[in-house]
Amino acid sequence: METLNDYLPTTPDLNAERLADLRRLWPDLFTNEGHPNPTALQAALSLTTPAAERYAFTWSGKTTARQNAFSPTTATLVPDEDRSFQPEKGRHAIIEGDNLQVLKLLLAGYRERVKCIYIDPPYNTGKDFVYPDNYTEGKVPYWEQTGGIQNGIRTDTNPDTNGRYHSDWLSMMYSRLLLARQLLRIDGYLVVSIDDAEMANLKRLLDDVFGEENFVASLVWDRNRKNDAKFFSVGHEYMIVYAKDKGYLKESGTVLRVDKEGVDEVRGLFEALRKEHKDNWEKVRLGLKAFFTELDDKDPRKPLARFTKVDQEGPYRDDGNISWPGGGGPTYEVLHPETKKACKQPSRGWVYGTPERFWQKYSEGVVVFGSDETTVPSIRTNLFDKTTQVMRSVDFSYAQTASQEFAKIFDGKKIFQNPKPISDIRRLVEYLTSEDDIVLDFFAGSGTTGHAVMQANGGRQFILVQLPECIKESKSAYKEGYRKISDITIERCRRAVAGYGSAPQPLETGFRVWRLEPSRFPAATFQPKPGQSADEQLAELKKYLADKRAALQLPFMDDDQPARVAEILLKNGFSLNYTLSEQLSEYTHNRIVRVTDQETNKTALLCLDDALTDATVQQLSHQPPAEKFITPERAFNTTAKWNLKMHLKDNLLAT
Repeated sequence: METLNDYLPTTPDLNAERLADLRRLWPDLFTNEGHPNPTALQAALSLTTPAAERYAFTWSGKTTARQNAFSPTTATLVPDEDRSFQPEKGRHAIIEGDNLQVLKLLLAGYRERVKCIYIDPPYNTGKDFVYPDNYTEGKVPYWEQTGGIQNGIRTDTNPDTNGRYHSDWLSMMYSRLLLARQLLRIDGYLVVSIDDAEMANLKRLLDDVFGEENFVASLVWDRNRKNDAKFFSVGHEYMIVYAKDKGYLKESGTVLRVDKEGVDEVRGLFEALRKEHKDNWEKVRLGLKAFFTELDDKDPRKPLARFTKVDQEGPYRDDGNISWPGGGGPTYEVLHPETKKACKQPSRGWVYGTPERFWQKYSEGVVVFGSDETTVPSIRTNLFDKTTQVMRSVDFSYAQTASQEFAKIFDGKKIFQNPKPISDIRRLVEYLTSEDDIVLDFFAGSGTTGHAVMQANGGRQFILVQLPECIKESKSAYKEGYRKISDITIERCRRAVAGYGSAPQPLETGFRVWRLEPSRFPAATFQPKPGQSADEQLAELKKYLADKRAALQLPFMDDDQPARVAEILLKNGFSLNYTLSEQLSEYTHNRIVRVTDQETNKTALLCLDDALTDATVQQLSHQPPAEKFITPERAFNTTAKWNLKMHLKDNLLAT
């Protein structure tokens, strides 16, 4: 049965997909007409408890936000070559537009391909609220607000006196997080920065979207002390971490580790001191101690000072606990090597299951005895033997330092409030991702995530999404010539690639800029009349398209072709990094090119001519290509379409 969506150039209808998947798995939960059966669903889920007595997290607008998350969009992404920078050298992308619609557009080509999503969404301060979710509130369409996306969007306010103060923020986040989860790989992670105002609500929201069993950690970042506070100096923020599937990570043996900061530096100092003092370990120890003494207590290298002893193996400590974790460990007699008397045993039992294992560790230099049997043996740890560690959940990160680092990028000018410290985001990127992984940030702000990914290197790819939010005229950024936040995002990444400061270090990479815009196909501008039936709306759309095509004077191949190509390919599952060949010589009667997407391993033949010639139809029919053939619906008549459909079958995509 035909519907309006069959004629509209939209992203997939995720609501329909979910229902189809559910019906395929459990047909008994549907009526004979194919509709969900509420009674059967309630029985299958054992929903016999009255709804008012069930534990649930809900708010005004939740259902609408869910529906809008999974509804298709007719919008498209258009390449902006003028603002792109060295796109031939990198796979990175910066997208200017409303992230709700952008996420829908990314789903076709990036579903279950993103390894890490980091977002720093707008905190619910009650002031500027630039993501009011225009779609759930029935406001004018996004591109009408933006005036063709060129002048940014107006900001709304969300005062705490508003009865929907929390609901508006939750609805905005909910629809976007539902889409974000589908983009993550099965071994992927989501990290969300937040403050105290919505911390509790965000945690429950993420439990709802990801499942509370997939919660990984709440990271606390201590930023600065506020001496003017009335009660407590609340100078910290959170990063909440969720896994797409924590069970899968455990089954696959995933262990996260990060390099210990400063180990290589200490190793170099140790070798220099050893050479200088000719293996006089006491002098080497004092030299290392002097180095550690100079470090600030919050310096990430400071914990290395616990390795207070030194020998030919380097700095070490020999006070490790040798007892069984939690108690109830094995007990057996251990004779001191010198006194030959039984050593005092740890109260929780030995950490090593058998005496044989204990003495093996002793022979390896891991177990250390005291001067006599009255002291419980301990475990030795060499600094240079283990250079990685698990990341701490509490850390220090100064906002002032982040602002100073950001100002260096823009020649000392302060053009962005509260940028994230690049070192923090880089550590997360390196901790949670590997080479060639994709990192997504759909609240990109100043572009810190993109900068951090480029610093992390290793072939990682970033996708940034930022709303073209207007910058107020009173702001210093406006006085410096920036009109939208997305302008700062792009310029920051451009400077990161080109190099900045007194000793610039250019990067061998680049990025392409995309803009969210209305569809280039006339069907997308069709507005059904209220009160019409589905059949009446469909008939109206067909007449509308016929009139549009009859009135169209320009050929399909005009100056707007790159926008149409992008729309067709993105909505058919290609990534943002597709490439087009030159015109294929074997097709002489129409201009046909090959589309290649190495990221998704897809290829297709594409023809955007105004009409397919009979010769091309015959050639495609007698020598069907192995790949898909994409062409506009208007390019062939009914007979040609029938012939091609018979020979190409599912490989024919008429747009």
